Amino acid sequence: MTKIFKAYAPASAANLSVGFDLLGAALKPIDGSILGDEIVISEAANEGCCVDVVGRFAHKLPDDPKKNIVYDAYLMYKEALENKGRKVKDLHMELSKNLPVCSGLGSSAASVVAAVVALDAIHDNVLGKDGCLELMGRLEGKISGSIHYDNVAPCYFGGLQLIIQENGIISTTIPDFDNWYWVSCFPGIKVSTNEARKILPKEYSRADIITFGRRIATFVHACHINDDKLAASCLIDVIAEPYRERLIPGFKEAREHGANFGALATGISGSGSSIFSIYTDLEKANEMKEYLERNFIDNEDGFCHVCKIDRRGAFAKEI
Repeated sequence: MTKIFKAYAPASAANLSVGFDLLGAALKPIDGSILGDEIVISEAANEGCCVDVVGRFAHKLPDDPKKNIVYDAYLMYKEALENKGRKVKDLHMELSKNLPVCSGLGSSAASVVAAVVALDAIHDNVLGKDGCLELMGRLEGKISGSIHYDNVAPCYFGGLQLIIQENGIISTTIPDFDNWYWVSCFPGIKVSTNEARKILPKEYSRADIITFGRRIATFVHACHINDDKLAASCLIDVIAEPYRERLIPGFKEAREHGANFGALATGISGSGSSIFSIYTDLEKANEMKEYLERNFIDNEDGFCHVCKIDRRGAFAKEI
């Protein structure tokens, strides 16, 4: 009997103000809503891989399935298996595209991670976690122009991830705060990652570099000693947000409203256009959600969720 697997990969918020390219968190709505991409994979009679796309944001992707990152994942996975002397199966993959593209929620990472997790599941986990993560990084690099793990790692492993990339270690999970509610809001407009990178300066002052290093070191330390107030005080960006905020209408006002409303921090999720605002009070988190739905969301594509950190990350199950 042919096996069928369903893989899920959650949304993620990268950078988190204090950790440009070095921090990322997987997100899970507290109301049980799906905030991530899904893939159903099965063996097929066709030769190669057939990819179909469904879901709320399917129409935002290329019509040609061979231009989909999921198909690229199949090709890279096929090459990886051949390098191990194995043959890839003929497959059908259906992507449920639930995350908007260019949203700052790790949309491409979710598709990549779900695809690789599904592919490895149906091939009896040949690559394993390290092999899958390396492949995911290469696929993300194909999209953005360079390899960044700050969305891929939290999407794959779950939790709050610190990107290391030293001594053979790509990423490690650091403690997060269970009392934090993350209000995550996508306004419905796109911000290209490449454009968001082009807007950044080519050089930074020594003072900014020292401030960046001091704050991320303190943030990681605060996570390990469970000092949420110290951690929250470090969620200030000197690297990207001062330049990227002009790309996101209403962000300044949302941050000011959050500050006046008791937010621990409000920042840009990834390169935008989504933002996050953190609270310890669920009632205030819900009121911030209502404010953003009224004043920050621009069109029908936008949405807002109150989330916790998704500590499970991506997974596949046989169906």
